Amino acid sequence: MLRLTQAPNLAIATLWGDALEREGIHISLQRTFLTGGVGDLPPDQCLPEIWLTEPSQEARAREVLHALQNVPQRRWRCVCGELVEGGFEQCWKCGAMMPV
Repeated sequence: MLRLTQAPNLAIATLWGDALEREGIHISLQRTFLTGGVGDLPPDQCLPEIWLTEPSQEARAREVLHALQNVPQRRWRCVCGELVEGGFEQCWKCGAMMPV
């Protein structure tokens, strides 16, 4: 097995792990229950980790992880006139979807 990355919390680790699995990359989540040990153990040793069960998939896994960690942020003007920022694809004011 090969350690791919540490995640800042279990929710992010689970999201990243699920996305990798959907791409056919076999992973194992480790240290999922160590957050309760923070204080008695060094904090960086308690973060959840994603490990590859097949090291040959490392290059593809790093590509997928990079895409997940670097989602482009957009700013667009809705038909109602509202300026929508960030990764939102739907206007918070009127509910219209972002134009293609």
